[in-house]
Amino acid sequence: MGSIGKILGYVLLFFNAVIAVLMLVSAYSPHINPQSHPFWACAGLFFPVWLLLNLLFLCFWLVVYIRYAFLPVLAMILCWGTIRDYCPINGWGREAPENSIKLLTYNTRAFALKAPHTKEKPNEVLEYLQKSDADIICLQEYIWGSKLKRKDIDYALRSYPYKHYLPLGKGLNGLACYSRYPILSAKQLKSTARLHGSVAYRLKVDNDTLLLINNHLESNKILMSDVEIYQDMVDDPDGEKIYGGMQKLMGKMAKATRIRAEQVDVLAEAVENAPEKHIVVCGDFNDTPVSYAHHMLTRTLKDAFAEAGNGLGISFNQHRMYFRIDHILLSRGLNVHECVVDDTTDASDHYPVWCSISIK
Repeated sequence: MGSIGKILGYVLLFFNAVIAVLMLVSAYSPHINPQSHPFWACAGLFFPVWLLLNLLFLCFWLVVYIRYAFLPVLAMILCWGTIRDYCPINGWGREAPENSIKLLTYNTRAFALKAPHTKEKPNEVLEYLQKSDADIICLQEYIWGSKLKRKDIDYALRSYPYKHYLPLGKGLNGLACYSRYPILSAKQLKSTARLHGSVAYRLKVDNDTLLLINNHLESNKILMSDVEIYQDMVDDPDGEKIYGGMQKLMGKMAKATRIRAEQVDVLAEAVENAPEKHIVVCGDFNDTPVSYAHHMLTRTLKDAFAEAGNGLGISFNQHRMYFRIDHILLSRGLNVHECVVDDTTDASDHYPVWCSISIK
């Protein structure tokens, strides 16, 4: 390598070092409490960007100068736990035992924006739920309207003898559970949010009691005007546009992250103090696997997708904002056999997530 080549190599090594540090910061940002440092707590959103760049550097060094490949390799070793949570590989073709329970969580987007449900033209969300063969269904954005009434939803899901509905914000939002197992009780968890919240159900599953907590945590409140800013940044990036756009979007996300931190602290306390051995926490968290919310809950629970899923598992699928923000978390006393983010339906801006579990 000539002198110019060496200088260029050192410059690229420096940039690789910067990328590696940024990846480490984003990987460990879930340990930062958003109530104290909301902007730093959002760093996990950029983890896939730094990971991809680090992988590109690794490929480059392996071809050009293998000695420098130690840097991206070391960074990935230090971030291995986060990489494993973000993009697990558990193998395909796993089958659940006959006695397993299929649990499904789905943000319905108001049942495909309150589309009617008729024999001639079924509501896509309800049609999917009918065919899902899930034993327990947890729904977020359970909202109906003039063309789709609550009685239509209940009738479509009449194969579930047990159900519970909680309105949020005077019916502007809602959480619901449909179950083939008896719902012994349902209690809303304390929250300062008006349109979002959590419900803890106690279900009788054979001879055991299952604590199931259905969640719709604080939204980032990204409006169409914000989506236009984001898409403009992606389509025609320049320094000033990116700086202004990121400042506005990150301000919104930091504010929402701080509110979610309060909700998650209550949720984590409820899980830690629960007398039940078998616990499931699921729903729309509005947060990725690299977040304070996910970190706090997985101190005592395990991520079903990380344990039995494959790939990125993107659950939010609109506006070129692709993230896994819908989760199913389980206590250690539950086995998970399969976990799937089901992209076969696009009725909502979220894909449904389901898993097969059994009690140890």
